[in-house]
Amino acid sequence: VGLTLMTVTHERTHRQHTMSPVVVNAMSVKPTVRAASADVFTKGKNYANIQEATAAGLVGASAPFPEGLDVLGFCNGIDGASLQRYREAELTHGRVSMLATVGFLVGEQVEGSSFLFDAQVTGPAVNHFQQVPTPFWFAIATTIAIAESTRVQAGWQDPGQSDKLFLLKDGYTPGDLNFDPLGLGRGKSEEELDELRLKELNNGRLAMISISGMIAQELVDGLNLIPSDIALELGNGDLQAMEKACAGKPDEAACAKAFEATLEAAARMS
Repeated sequence: VGLTLMTVTHERTHRQHTMSPVVVNAMSVKPTVRAASADVFTKGKNYANIQEATAAGLVGASAPFPEGLDVLGFCNGIDGASLQRYREAELTHGRVSMLATVGFLVGEQVEGSSFLFDAQVTGPAVNHFQQVPTPFWFAIATTIAIAESTRVQAGWQDPGQSDKLFLLKDGYTPGDLNFDPLGLGRGKSEEELDELRLKELNNGRLAMISISGMIAQELVDGLNLIPSDIALELGNGDLQAMEKACAGKPDEAACAKAFEATLEAAARMS
């Protein structure tokens, strides 16, 4: 029996030593990005679905959907021009959503102490925009107009000189506005740039989901994000108590922060 156990143990050990380099090598391999094809957005090309577009070189597919995910079928029977426009829209919405998520969180943390508006802007971030002074609206509108006009001139065809509306320029890479102040893409190979493009897409997709959840939460409970989340974690009806005590008050933000401090103190004592 002892000889048999030694033999089995030796075989298992031999298998482990044999397989270990393979396992280690597999774990160390970086996720690869499918090489992008420059002509994937060529007008006149047609794709049966997202999988076919991904196989042709469309960047954006990643695990757990390596061939792409298109639940609503936007890419079924799509042509290159429409695919180019959809990718431009996805990138633009993703970038705006990334800015919005940061703005929501930062805005609520500095309200009442910001050098911009002092204590004029308070409460949940979903209501901040309505509280800013009128001149700021014009500043925002001007900034948006400049950004959008730059984007349109960089990528969109002149509707008066094309046979169809809503067309992007031939050879234009969606989202490429030649704006890289931090130099993140400087000196990168095409494969490395594709990895950066995929990261931007995925972060933008996550941000679109995140900002939707933030807005929905604040519209439902009427409270700042972080204090209400802390109250929810503490449980025992604290979130409902905070809503009852603070919702609708002029100093709602200060009330929520004070309530948060009280809850934290109670948690430390318990």
